[in-house]
Amino acid sequence: MENIFNCNLVELQKIKNRAGNLSVVENSNSIPFDIARVYYIYDVPGGSDRGGHAHKDLEQYVIAVSGAFDIQLDDGKNKKTVRLDRPFLALHIKKGIWRETRNFTSGAICMVIASHKYDYQDYIHDYEDFLKFRRNE
Repeated sequence: MENIFNCNLVELQKIKNRAGNLSVVENSNSIPFDIARVYYIYDVPGGSDRGGHAHKDLEQYVIAVSGAFDIQLDDGKNKKTVRLDRPFLALHIKKGIWRETRNFTSGAICMVIASHKYDYQDYIHDYEDFLKFRRNE
């Protein structure tokens, strides 16, 4: 069973250039799963939060492409908050971890790289259901 201590910041490859930096994410090289889906969240009002949920099987890399935000991780016993504010850092969120995204700065862009395509059945939206899932895992 995964816990929040298995969810870590990963420094992505950073190629420096006078014209600007470039970071790379590649299947089975810089990321430990095959990329099935990429999406991004933007135009979130400054200081706002996004609702919490967990995934039964999906893993994610979450990157603050622009601006900053906090992600609170919860494994049912422990909690920790990670601030994402640099585009060359990714937070690897393992399956079975509750997450809430908070404190978006104005203009922040949150990019999510996922191990699976969208599947509503993989989501746990209710915190009490999440705790039951964790007990039965």
